[in-house]
Amino acid sequence: MTNWTETELSALRRAYASGTTRVSYDGKSVDYGSAEDLLARIRTIERAIAGTTRPLAVAGLAGFSSWGSLMPANWMDHAIASVAPRMAARRVLARQAFETLTRGYDGAARGRRTEGWRAPGSSADTEIGVAGALLRDRMRDLVRNNPHAAKAVAVLVNNIIGAGIMPRAASGDDKLNRKVDALFERWTADCDADGQLDFYGLQTLICREMVEAGEVLVRRRLRRASDGLPVPLQLQVLEADFLDATKSGALGAGRLVQDRVRPGRQAPSLLAPCRTSWRRLWRLAERSAEPPGPRDRDRSCLREAAHAARGVPWGAPVIRSLRDLDDYEVAELVRKKTEACVTAIVFGDDEAQQGIAPSVVDADGNRVEQFEPGLIAYARGGKDIRFNQPAATGGYGDYKRASLHTISAGFRVPYELLTGDLSQVNYSSIRAGLVEFRRMIDAVQWQLFIPMLCAPVWRWFTEAAWAAGQIPTPDVPVEWSPPKFDAVDPYKDAMADLLAIRTGTMTLAQAIARQGHNPDAVLAEIAATNAKLDGLGLVLDSDPRRVTKTGSAQAGDPASDPAAPASEPEKE
Repeated sequence: MTNWTETELSALRRAYASGTTRVSYDGKSVDYGSAEDLLARIRTIERAIAGTTRPLAVAGLAGFSSWGSLMPANWMDHAIASVAPRMAARRVLARQAFETLTRGYDGAARGRRTEGWRAPGSSADTEIGVAGALLRDRMRDLVRNNPHAAKAVAVLVNNIIGAGIMPRAASGDDKLNRKVDALFERWTADCDADGQLDFYGLQTLICREMVEAGEVLVRRRLRRASDGLPVPLQLQVLEADFLDATKSGALGAGRLVQDRVRPGRQAPSLLAPCRTSWRRLWRLAERSAEPPGPRDRDRSCLREAAHAARGVPWGAPVIRSLRDLDDYEVAELVRKKTEACVTAIVFGDDEAQQGIAPSVVDADGNRVEQFEPGLIAYARGGKDIRFNQPAATGGYGDYKRASLHTISAGFRVPYELLTGDLSQVNYSSIRAGLVEFRRMIDAVQWQLFIPMLCAPVWRWFTEAAWAAGQIPTPDVPVEWSPPKFDAVDPYKDAMADLLAIRTGTMTLAQAIARQGHNPDAVLAEIAATNAKLDGLGLVLDSDPRRVTKTGSAQAGDPASDPAAPASEPEKE
């Protein structure tokens, strides 16, 4: 049995087609004495594949059709083979090699269907540097004027942030945790440098700008102790337009600005300090002629893509689709208005005017150049009156539904949430359709928003509080609670959580955190409520200490024993 491999056979065919006698494969090279020796090796391997020792005819090229994946010879190959067999064989093998190189991926094929496909090999930074500003401007215009774009942004923001992603200290020291949580709660009301929103309102603003513009800047503003803030720290939210687009290149002292962003040495890939146009910031704030000092230059650049220094609007893939849908609706409206123009034209006039050039005039003799509903026009030289017949056309609903499906896919939101159209779904289908969307929102919260915004802000807060002497350490671990997802059927979801808690696959604290609440605060409130109810002698049906799931009194509960006299506790 001859030893051979598919790699060797492919290398032999390529060498024979190119006219060389040196074959390289599997890290080694073999030199054949002549093209005949090379062809003989190919024939030997092909006979081994076919399981026969029958020689393959070259002159008629009949054997080529049985060469594994070789394409069959055409009439020209046979014609050439009658006078030049070797040239014909090379021709067939060359066509086969070319076919092998070009048919790997249909997406990489070149032809009539891909003539207008521009796929540059430039980096993401290069493409965003050229198109980023225009993409932001167009997306903002669409959000202002296109209801579907505005709804898509609102759906994403409402699901990512909701009422807010809330922190709770998790240092292991209950006393320290309560102190830090109370201090953070007081600080959230005054954390906005513009004095308008609390911390959770800033989260909504930041997330909206991230979705709409692709990136947003959060600037740390340290304050004086005399400012009277709970913690001498505030946050300033800036649009990405405040990055100076003219700054790019070396700054000296080992610093580099790449596409208006200066990466920090210790900053993770998704959290990079950004070099801001301080002159433009000063103009906005109307402060002194000096740019902000070094203590004001700590800030975070929040963006979506890890491979690029800048971000792009999340709706960038469907900006043209949104615009086309707007244009289509305008055209459809104009057509409907035109179809609604029921007009009548009177043919017939005095015999003296029948020799005048034909024209259409109104009752006052003015020439009619446009039609409007209820118009009656007079045509000179006519014999009767005729009404136009508006033609009703369909397809508007189907086209708009298909376009909105495309737009919802581009924004990564379900069609039903984008449009509010639930006519095509039932309970099971909408529940199944929301699973993937909630998984995406979960990924955005835990892989993008919390590590890029919430974690740095918490670190800034604890450092400022420690520097002000309000907490004993600047490093306080934290746990975050994103907003809960409202259940389609709350009873079924509650029973599922109950089963998970009873089987030990989920803790009560985890179930409470999934609802967007602080477990420690909720449990403390439950304990206080139970103590108050016991003090008042009240037993509620919702109290599992006293009442079973079916509504019966718990066995062994002295408060529910009817045989016990009311004054018995006092006697003891």
